[in-house]
Amino acid sequence: MFETTIAGSLPKPAWLAEPEKLWAPWRLEGEELEQGKRDAALMWMSEQEAAGIDVVTNGEQFREHFVHGFLKHVDGIDWNKMTVMGIRDDRYDAEVPTVTGPVKRKGRVHSEEVEFTRAHTTRKLKFTLPGPMTICDTIADDHYGRRDDMAMAFAEILNEEATELAELGVDLIQFDEPAFNVFLDDVIEWGVEALHRAIEGLPCDTAVHICYGYGIEQNLRWKETLGSEWRQYEQIFPALNNSKIDQVSLECANSKVPMSLIGLLEDKVVMVGAIDVASFEAETPQQVAATVVEAANYISREQIRPCTNCGMAPLPRGLALQKLKALGAGAKLAAG
Repeated sequence: MFETTIAGSLPKPAWLAEPEKLWAPWRLEGEELEQGKRDAALMWMSEQEAAGIDVVTNGEQFREHFVHGFLKHVDGIDWNKMTVMGIRDDRYDAEVPTVTGPVKRKGRVHSEEVEFTRAHTTRKLKFTLPGPMTICDTIADDHYGRRDDMAMAFAEILNEEATELAELGVDLIQFDEPAFNVFLDDVIEWGVEALHRAIEGLPCDTAVHICYGYGIEQNLRWKETLGSEWRQYEQIFPALNNSKIDQVSLECANSKVPMSLIGLLEDKVVMVGAIDVASFEAETPQQVAATVVEAANYISREQIRPCTNCGMAPLPRGLALQKLKALGAGAKLAAG
């Protein structure tokens, strides 16, 4: 059997937040909002279990954005000092808050939601946190001066948070690093080192998710410039294979990344993305199985964890559910 999981995010129900948006504003307030988040998490954990997903997440139902959901709870960030900066090496511009002093957690960030979700599933639980490099590419700096220095500062507080979450029963903590396929030299020079600081001493399994981004317009336009074969990972996979990270998550479904490149991750568990989150068509179990079987040509079956290419937050809820079911069924089909 292949142990299945998802990259992390799932669509928020329309009653909780505006659907099919990455920065969707909440539609509830106060205690109604907190209860709504819990209800949405319970719904998606139940759907994952019914679809045959083995390592479940709460679908990131408790946060508006995968990075800022953490940053909102960090001192040293001025949310009134908004700065326009290029994201992912100027792929698109965004107005972001600014670091104006030493960063420090205001307190526990995700503990309450983890306690809740851990109590409501007997399956393995995965939790996602933004990676240090991606944080630095999603926030302006008016204090540290060097991106690697700021990354190490964030890695320190990410480690504090991750340690607490592991103690609450999280089985797998994943750091999301979509910036890893943009700043390739930086990954080798200090990106992996920052990840090492973030995972230092963790008693649970650890993972890094790298990808070419959500299926949003800006990312789709950028992908059109990359040619017929995407080989960026070829530069960073050796560094990731030599790292202390246990698992690597990446896209393989409908991807122009040559599948053969995962052979460079010979010492890692690989979350093989078998669901295309940029497609508005649900995969069949046979398509999922074909992706998994192809991956087995380059790494052992024991290393493979069928997964989604990336998060599914921007997708219609019904489509995401269809894709979940295809993932679970396709993994069973591939197992034979």
